[in-house]
Amino acid sequence: MRDLMRKRNQLVGQRSRQILSIENLLSRDTGGRASANEIKRWQEKDIDQLALAESSRLAVKSNVAVMHCLNEQIERLEAEILKKAKLRPDYQGLLTVSGVGKVLALTIALETGEVSRFATVGDFSSYCRCVGSEHRSNGKKKGSGNVKNGNKYLAWAFVEAANFAVRYEPAVKRFYQRKCARTMPVVAIKAVAHKLARACYHVMRDRVPFDVQRAFA
Repeated sequence: MRDLMRKRNQLVGQRSRQILSIENLLSRDTGGRASANEIKRWQEKDIDQLALAESSRLAVKSNVAVMHCLNEQIERLEAEILKKAKLRPDYQGLLTVSGVGKVLALTIALETGEVSRFATVGDFSSYCRCVGSEHRSNGKKKGSGNVKNGNKYLAWAFVEAANFAVRYEPAVKRFYQRKCARTMPVVAIKAVAHKLARACYHVMRDRVPFDVQRAFA
């Protein structure tokens, strides 16, 4: 099941690249933009209405065709995973975490394994690639460690959860906006992902539901 989940995540990444390619082409050729959700619903007739050169229109149609193919395979894998993989009772609390649905909860559980193998919440956050790897001395940066240490699938899962949480959970959105006022949006999303990773560690270890006010106070 973990291998199937990883394959699904790989296909989701490929779908995202098709969407980004379309967004970049629209911005370059028309100065306009379309949301990812809009692009996911596009058919050929929708593309024909865009103010694009014929060659650009053909490029977008190619991207959309690949995207629809990927959607079909992603849905096929999800159906199989959700039919056969079930969260253990002690990990059911993951479904209470903001931004985490069934697929992300299973991803976190399958990639974490036994949470007891992480002695501290910091160890888990590091494994999820949610903390920096800088070496400092006397307040000055002296270098950085291997940023590719840890589990890339957990890193992806918590960034995905962060994007959903910012969209639908007011407390998380306020935290994100405060971070954005001081840094770049991508760094702010990583900060949200870090908070969610820490919260999930306690949810799994202590078998308690998620408390958004405590996590994002």
